[in-house]
Amino acid sequence: MNEITKYIALGRRKESVARVNLLPGKGEIVVNEQPFEKYFLRETDRIIVKQPLVITNNTDKYDIDAIIKGGGLTGQAGALRLGISRALILAEPAVKDLLRKQGFLTRDPRMKERKKYGQKGARKRFQWTKR
Repeated sequence: MNEITKYIALGRRKESVARVNLLPGKGEIVVNEQPFEKYFLRETDRIIVKQPLVITNNTDKYDIDAIIKGGGLTGQAGALRLGISRALILAEPAVKDLLRKQGFLTRDPRMKERKKYGQKGARKRFQWTKR
């Protein structure tokens, strides 16, 4: 029977989590069962997602099927980029140094700071009144 190798990786950024399935194919990207161009309407988000594929010259070599949950669209694009980068390393270990130099393997640790009690938000205080 013909065995198709499937590479599975996880990417996170802010509140977004992306589960990425990398399959040999012709370069189609599907996000939450929608074409990638329909899901990410902003051109900057599309560029962020495609960066690992463009740098490693794999735009027409793999199909990507991703499921993304949580966060906003830019956070989801960053999570998807990390997931694609990690999946590419599983498929082709030789590209690891190239992706590391570009910073695509570093998980962005910045998260939303929690709201504190006795305050309006994470940092903002209630207005002080003298009388």
